[in-house]
Amino acid sequence: MAGVEALSLRDFVANAKASAFFANCHKVARFTDLSHGSSLSGRPHDLTGRSVLVATKSQLTTALALIGLDGRARRLVIAPPDAEPDHLTAVIEAAEIDAAVIDAGTPPGPARGLPACVTATASIMPMRENTSARHGTEWVLMTSGTTGVPKLVAHDLTGLTAAIKAPSPADDAAVWGTFYDIRRYGGLQIFLRAVLGGASLILSSAGEPVADHLIRLASRGVTHLSGTPSQWRRALMSPAIRAIAPRYIRLSGEIADQAILDRLRATFPRAIVGHAYASTEAGVAFDVNDGLAGFPAAYIGVVRDGVEMQVVESSLRIRSPRTASRYVGGSEKLADAEGFVDTGDIVERRGDRYHFAGRHGGVINIGGLKVHPEEIEAVINRHPQVRMSLVHPKRSPITGQIVVADVVLKTDGEEGGTRQVELKDDILKHCRAALPRHKVPAAISFVTTLNVAATGKLLRRQELADA
Repeated sequence: MAGVEALSLRDFVANAKASAFFANCHKVARFTDLSHGSSLSGRPHDLTGRSVLVATKSQLTTALALIGLDGRARRLVIAPPDAEPDHLTAVIEAAEIDAAVIDAGTPPGPARGLPACVTATASIMPMRENTSARHGTEWVLMTSGTTGVPKLVAHDLTGLTAAIKAPSPADDAAVWGTFYDIRRYGGLQIFLRAVLGGASLILSSAGEPVADHLIRLASRGVTHLSGTPSQWRRALMSPAIRAIAPRYIRLSGEIADQAILDRLRATFPRAIVGHAYASTEAGVAFDVNDGLAGFPAAYIGVVRDGVEMQVVESSLRIRSPRTASRYVGGSEKLADAEGFVDTGDIVERRGDRYHFAGRHGGVINIGGLKVHPEEIEAVINRHPQVRMSLVHPKRSPITGQIVVADVVLKTDGEEGGTRQVELKDDILKHCRAALPRHKVPAAISFVTTLNVAATGKLLRRQELADA
């Protein structure tokens, strides 16, 4: 679809097929109602031309509000569900926010005290005002993975949708689902794919068990389903995974190692299993649908669909029309003098393919040797008895740090004591065969679950434990 110009999301909703809808576990909102109505109650025209903070508790009210605000507000700042109230105060100042959209679940805080505050609901009311006047709307997303005030990354709708291709006739009955939250870049991409393609979208709900979400996806006939590798691993642990039969599976947000790609292909042999690379700053760089981890080395140094990538000191850099325009409220440069964004993701070439090794800031130092946790996890996850793993450092008086691993077994850790010792030995043997000595875990612990952050990514330990 190569981006959208001079159109708002409402235009796409108005042209969608009559059966298209958004749904969470409580409510269904149909596109036909949205095309001549609004979820914004009170005085929605008070938001015209303003810098608006969208701080709703529900993803569904966020989705409906975004459609009502695009082309009306001059700026949209989307607050993720885990945004800290203290951070929001700084965000309001930096983005010159003078209005907010909230819902019944929005907690007391800075959003409710803004000069214009409009409530969004999951009910669509008839539109009573003239919406012919259009404003160019700047979309602002907050970065994740930081302990301080998040950076504010500015996009326009053209750049946000540049990677979305026009739907084919085969996608006419598409029903998208996502484990993501649409208030983060990855989830927002799925929301925009649904809106621009006139497809239905099944949203997750806070606190909803994985099995219930899968059953709900099945009841709505999901055909396209997206999530992080960690979210997919958790879904595969549920017996309810057998209820769904998607024809397209998409992974992004984390490294998609060969183990998770193979397991998804085995579980859904008729589905296309693809993984995409994107970041809040750089936008969508590429997707890969050949069932293999990493991406072809031929992608580097050429322009593909307007995107150019280079590798400098092992770090992936991207120049693209999909890249954000700037950071809002700060002096930091988003791109270098040539327009390349340094993603901070480390890649290694192996034969005719590049593989992601980890994040620049996530390195473990073992006696001066650098170790990427994700590389070790990819090896552990290939063991036939392993569901997922988390590698992290532990203090050592000799080397400074050592590598240890928490592992979730396919048997959920129900093996007996003797069998667990045998499994630990076998996993370590598996690691020794594939990794240099300093990368082999010094210890393995079996756990029943691993924590996944609100971003959908595996929650990594930031502090070292004492040995």
